[in-house]
Amino acid sequence: MKKKYWLILLIFIIILIVGVIFFKKGFKNNNIGNNKTSQEIVDYILNLSSYETQITVTVTSNKNSNKYILKQKYEKPNISLQEVIEPSNIAGVKIENDGTNLKIENSSLNINKIIDNYEYLGNNCLDLSTFISDYKENNKSNFEEINSEIILSTQSSLNNNYIYEKTLHIDKTTLKPTQMEIKDNKQKTTIYILYNEVKIK
Repeated sequence: MKKKYWLILLIFIIILIVGVIFFKKGFKNNNIGNNKTSQEIVDYILNLSSYETQITVTVTSNKNSNKYILKQKYEKPNISLQEVIEPSNIAGVKIENDGTNLKIENSSLNINKIIDNYEYLGNNCLDLSTFISDYKENNKSNFEEINSEIILSTQSSLNNNYIYEKTLHIDKTTLKPTQMEIKDNKQKTTIYILYNEVKIK
């Protein structure tokens, strides 16, 4: 009788251990990103080498508000491409930066312009890579964790009162940006970017 008791107890313990192991594995797989610390997530974003995004951009001025849908591609160290999807009257306009020159083209509008040694290549405030650069260079940059997000804050490197402060929201589970907000020097939102799609390579 005692042997049966110990045998049943041993089988129960083995089943319990196996169950716990499988539960832990399943839990980890269903929570990708949640086991990273806030600092690890920030470091991951700050060291992106290439990405593709589709974004909706809302630009608000004192008089009106305009909405655009753009595709963006970036590859380190400084190659970027931005294409307008909407509105339809400027759809297809591409702005390409190779680190030295700026190329603007649109076959349907018969536009093809190359600007050599363009001075402001690094100042595309709509680009995630510019936010990353600003964050790294500004000693007042900081981040905080709020619920399921990491929020990075910094100031623009542009000497422009309308593009003064930036915040980038990162989803802790997917490790991808969800939105960026750019404010003027009076804390009014001038540009709001919603990340519809993000592919990180």
